[in-house]
Amino acid sequence: MANTVNIGVLGCGNVGAALVELLRLRADEIEQRTGLRLQVAKVAVRSTSKERGVELASGVLTLDAHSVVTDEKIDLIVEVIGGIEPARELISQALASGKAVVTANKELLANIGTELFAEADAAGVDLLFEAAVAGGVPIVRPLRESLVAEDITRVMGIVNGTTNYILTKMTDEGWTYAAALAEAQGLGYAERDPTADVEGFDAGAKAAIIATIAFGVRVVAGDVYHEGISGVTQADIEFARRLGYVVKLLAIAERFTDGTVAVRVHPAMVPNEHPLAAVRDSFNAVFVQGAAVGDLMFYGRGAGGNPTASAVLGDVVDAAANLTKGTHASNGMFGKADLRPVDELVSPFYVNLEVSDEPGVLAAVAGVFGSHQVSIHSMEQEVLEQQPGRGAARLIFITHAAREADVRFTLHELNALDSVTSVGSVLRVIGTD
Repeated sequence: MANTVNIGVLGCGNVGAALVELLRLRADEIEQRTGLRLQVAKVAVRSTSKERGVELASGVLTLDAHSVVTDEKIDLIVEVIGGIEPARELISQALASGKAVVTANKELLANIGTELFAEADAAGVDLLFEAAVAGGVPIVRPLRESLVAEDITRVMGIVNGTTNYILTKMTDEGWTYAAALAEAQGLGYAERDPTADVEGFDAGAKAAIIATIAFGVRVVAGDVYHEGISGVTQADIEFARRLGYVVKLLAIAERFTDGTVAVRVHPAMVPNEHPLAAVRDSFNAVFVQGAAVGDLMFYGRGAGGNPTASAVLGDVVDAAANLTKGTHASNGMFGKADLRPVDELVSPFYVNLEVSDEPGVLAAVAGVFGSHQVSIHSMEQEVLEQQPGRGAARLIFITHAAREADVRFTLHELNALDSVTSVGSVLRVIGTD
């Protein structure tokens, strides 16, 4: 006899509707393989008149999300409404009443995830969230379970499909940033207001969750340093190509030998031979480095209704199985994070300068780099204008690994040189040192 698990779904947008349809299609096979009959009992929505493209039995839809959470016949809650409130209140209420919860809510988890984990452990039920970080790409469970004993030193990845799509169009087809963004909005990859994606806030929330799970410390979205891609130009893309790199928006969480942790999001030049360089369009990939396991990479579709619903359903099956056994999977204990300031981080840099094309300029610029202990790895010069007394040139530098603070001081002093017309793009470089 199958164990029936009644599911209440909060939200029926792209992900919620895809989950309901996936459950309908997969219910029989899941029952055959697990002995669990997963059944959607109620779905809370903002409007019952909206067309959702899925078949729902009469009486399943409701406008009252609290009634779903408090219904004693419902065993498990899936939250896919997003945002902080009322999601936090609903999840807390569900956990306190002994219901397992599966969520895809990165914003909520990146801000108060550890508090909710503690509530779930106190109630003895699951709070699972595979879909919150990289859509259909399984990274949370490997970090939480398979790699829990691994000494993970760095997790680095492409975790925002919108920005990766934009950068792919700029790289492969020569589009401007504005044209690529407009295309992404037309395809539904980017919102009308794309700030959360293009300025790195979305990736920052995911980076906070990754760091918390990978390192066992409390990292919230506000701890993550972030820069977006709105300042990346077609010229930067072309210079990167010429130098053997591709530009990607990376989320990076690192733990150092002294126990400090740094979490950041920014565009970076990635060598063509690095596995992340080949991740294109709206795909995501997460690269994990551990002391014993070496390098691992997880790759797949990081967004969209069906991939995200697939990750949600995997969590639903796990949580349902645990409910029938009277057990749960703890998310662990989390200590206080000792955060390393961004100014103390070390990386090679790409620096793009426009200067007067006259004797002594290169020596003066190189002297500024040297005075701040920023060593130059390579340099290229390109003549922009050649007229008597009015010559202009572009200097492209790749530095050796240097402290962020030293590079900032260098840029400030370069800006003050009369011979420097402008300091253009400055990008971190992965993999040269």
